[in-house]
Amino acid sequence: MYDPCLGQQDVGVVEFSGEADHVHALLELHSSVMPAKLINSIKTVTSRRIRKDDGDAIKSKRWRDRFWPGPYCLLSVGDDTTTDIIRRYIENQAKPS
Repeated sequence: MYDPCLGQQDVGVVEFSGEADHVHALLELHSSVMPAKLINSIKTVTSRRIRKDDGDAIKSKRWRDRFWPGPYCLLSVGDDTTTDIIRRYIENQAKPS
């Protein structure tokens, strides 16, 4: 799968949702994909897109001079039961605004 936010990496979006100040994504990664680099790529590309499209509107919502704060939470799941629980959790979150 190719998506500009994900780069040309072997990554699938299983589920996606979020709230006004954060997002939830359940991604399926090939073992060769380094999660920290993927998150950095997603944050970089989305920040550039949002600044380009809505730069003035988001100035008050940025973390200092950055759109995304540095920290993030990354969890890894390994079996279908856990994946199903995470998928249901994400489905029950509000959509990003």
